[in-house]
Amino acid sequence: MEEMPVHLLVFPYPAQGHTRPLLDLAHRLAIRPGLTLTIITTPKNLPALSPLLSAHPSTVRPLVLPFPPHPALPPGVENVRDIGIHANPTIMSALRSLRGPISDWFHSHPDPPAAIISDFFLGWTHHLAVDLGIPRFAFFSSGAFLTSVSDYCWRNLATVRSLEVVPLPDIPNTPSFREEHLPFLFRFYRESDPDWENIKDGMIANTSSYGCIFNSFEALEGQYLAHLKRKMGHGRVYGVGPLSLVGLSNGSDPANPDDAVFRWLDGHSDGSVLYVCFGSQKVMRKDQVKALACGLENSGAHFIWVVKMSSAEEVDNGVGPFLDEFEMRVAGRGMIIRGWAPQVAILGHRAVGRFLSHCGWNSVLEAIVAGVVLLAWPMQADQYVNARLLVEDMGVAFRVCEGADTVPDPEKLSQAISGLMGEDAKERARARELTDRALAAAMPEGSSSRDLDALVKEVFLLDQVQK
Repeated sequence: MEEMPVHLLVFPYPAQGHTRPLLDLAHRLAIRPGLTLTIITTPKNLPALSPLLSAHPSTVRPLVLPFPPHPALPPGVENVRDIGIHANPTIMSALRSLRGPISDWFHSHPDPPAAIISDFFLGWTHHLAVDLGIPRFAFFSSGAFLTSVSDYCWRNLATVRSLEVVPLPDIPNTPSFREEHLPFLFRFYRESDPDWENIKDGMIANTSSYGCIFNSFEALEGQYLAHLKRKMGHGRVYGVGPLSLVGLSNGSDPANPDDAVFRWLDGHSDGSVLYVCFGSQKVMRKDQVKALACGLENSGAHFIWVVKMSSAEEVDNGVGPFLDEFEMRVAGRGMIIRGWAPQVAILGHRAVGRFLSHCGWNSVLEAIVAGVVLLAWPMQADQYVNARLLVEDMGVAFRVCEGADTVPDPEKLSQAISGLMGEDAKERARARELTDRALAAAMPEGSSSRDLDALVKEVFLLDQVQK
């Protein structure tokens, strides 16, 4: 008799920065012979699965469950983009209510999954997996350094919360962070609040899971991957990134090379353009926009600036008209994109040499793959930890500002941009070297491919044991 394929249950967290890399991993698993996947989603998030379902119609299927209501969530909210990053704790808590429906589905399935791979914001699925008698692999859309910092903080909560500057003696290079620069979930934890106690439990459960999978790679975070293996007491820690290189999108954006932005870039020399973007969630206040605009204008740099405009309110408060006037003043030297931009394609253009970024993990990996030097302005979440990795550990970035509410001094910012747009052969060489190592990691004999092979082998072994 022909052996049944090994069935995996995959559970992404509904936020763009979390969902896309896990779906890229799902694609890599779906092309392996002998594996089938079920992806948990909710009705409004189902369209995000369309490329994956179209590419693998016989091996990937969705499990669509109603998004659970929560008293703190407006009706109809099913994704972080619908409401903003501040709602993460509430969305995380709401999704816990899917534990019962998932369990019912599992017990009624003729071929239940052999393992679950779920996002690290869904730490409660570790306990679900224990109840179901299957292993859970925690998937981290962020880096191993951040996970090391976060795990230390949650496991030493009382001590850490009493300090203004937190030393982390357990972690390679013995880093320290100001309290306000620690991961935001930890910073906003409220003791005795039921939702927050569940979040704390889930974050600790991540490194108690059967294994951990990271959208990272050995040359970038080898020492932190090794640290987690030591802490967890086993080798089931896999660095399989950058997933954008090997995922369904293959690192590309749906961009038309004939678009105005690429025609504009084609007219510039190699490495002469600064790309400015602070992710899909950050909406800057008018005073921040004006300070950044002044800094860009006075720097003399050629630039593309992506401005997040979340609603008519932001447009009506004067930001829109100000940007219109600013764009006229810098015509030919600067370009503004309002809303979404094909970031991967822009970063990959030969004319782009620097990236002023908030240092979100996906942007970090995209910059590394493109070989551009980062100008870091960390603001929240994991970004301060990522910036430290890039600036201090790797030497491929410069810190030019910090803080979500900071209004930079336009003169200092313009001087920093002007200076960093010049020749910085040492940093550019390091960035290009890291690019080569990222590309090598994704090759068939590279570290990330080996770790993916090891993960698949582990899944097949688990299935044989269960049978």
